[in-house]
Amino acid sequence: MKELQEKDLKYIWHPCSQMKDYENFPPIVIKKGEGVFLEDMNGKKYLDAVSSWWVNLFGHSNKRINDAIYRQANKLEHVIFANFSHEAGIELAERIIKVVPKGLSKIFFGDNGSSAIEIALKLSFQYHQQVGKKKKRKFVALTDAYHGETLGALSVGGVDLYNQIYKPLLLDVIRVDGPDCFRCKYNQNRENCSGECFESMEKVVKEKHEEITAIIIEPMIQCAAGMKIYSPQYLKKLRVLCDKYDINFIADEVAVGFGRTGKMFGCNHAEVSPDIMCTSKGLTAGYMPLSLCLMTDRIYDAFYDDYNTMKAFLHSHSYSGNALGCAVAVETLKIFEEEDILQKNLEKSKLLKEKIENAIKDIPYVGEYRQIGMVGAIELVKDKETKEAFDWKERVGYQIYKIALEKGVLLRPLGNIVYFMPPYVIKEEEMERMVNIAKESILEYFSRK
Repeated sequence: MKELQEKDLKYIWHPCSQMKDYENFPPIVIKKGEGVFLEDMNGKKYLDAVSSWWVNLFGHSNKRINDAIYRQANKLEHVIFANFSHEAGIELAERIIKVVPKGLSKIFFGDNGSSAIEIALKLSFQYHQQVGKKKKRKFVALTDAYHGETLGALSVGGVDLYNQIYKPLLLDVIRVDGPDCFRCKYNQNRENCSGECFESMEKVVKEKHEEITAIIIEPMIQCAAGMKIYSPQYLKKLRVLCDKYDINFIADEVAVGFGRTGKMFGCNHAEVSPDIMCTSKGLTAGYMPLSLCLMTDRIYDAFYDDYNTMKAFLHSHSYSGNALGCAVAVETLKIFEEEDILQKNLEKSKLLKEKIENAIKDIPYVGEYRQIGMVGAIELVKDKETKEAFDWKERVGYQIYKIALEKGVLLRPLGNIVYFMPPYVIKEEEMERMVNIAKESILEYFSRK
């Protein structure tokens, strides 16, 4: 392990990291994975409570997916996707259209979540240029939004930690206050929300609709903001508003899609369909880089013309429609259908909620536990009455994360939020272990202060 760690740090710059931290906390080199567990080079096991950055749905080294990759690799690994196609891509397209919100009918392939967002932004902008509404050039996004790390995605993101330094490079985006059910200034709660927090969106759109091409949103959960779960009423109101002013509704389902929220997609909670939808992460169950940008016929038809008019969408990725990724995505959708995953997750999500709420009920620093589907989040605060947050420099979540790793659970935090997003194959005894170690780690951290 030590030799590999030294080589790693000699050559590799890890994502979303301050590399100086690695001097005292070197990377854990993983040898293999199985189910919800990862095993390092020394044989120590870690329960993957965050699905390795929210991507792994059906466990590590899943036999069905392993076999699907093997079969595809022995037929075709990749082919240029311009003027060529393949069976895996066609089958994926046919299957995905059957499960996405109604009205989405065409698919553009990308490599990852950020690239899907870039595709969506470009599509919306070019769409309005081509239908004669050339003033519609700006995007509306929420405070605390996260949509990826490329420049367009960063532009519509609203978390300063990620985009502050790059602001001179970013698009001029119209920012609207997003819903915050934990610290709601209207004294509402997400279960009985009347939607008053939508007023700021309505006001901005009413004033500036002539210049707005699209509104982009993470349906039901603002994930990187700390798993901020909000009411489906917000999405219902947004759909009506977009229809009224000819604004494209872009749903960023990259993190929340494929069963995470308890339904196949976040938009399903509000029974709304976006004009453009981005998916990735769970699409390939943690195996391969792949994303899809789906859109309605209305969007697609605005680009369909003789080539000499230059209405074509001239966007591409070398690995667009990668056959291996498509084969994995097909198998992912088959598993959902054949193993009744959504129904099973309903029971598991109830169990998760019960175990966590029981474990944390006497911890004085828990401001709120919130959950939707297979996503649970504990927000730690200085004071439960005032909901005062810890200073980010204290790195509360990071310290708890390190303690939990020592105990064998991977709980990568979001600031002061400790969250749970385990693979769907987690068993009750594994869930018990995950929750107990999270509790122990939180208590141990605060006992040291």
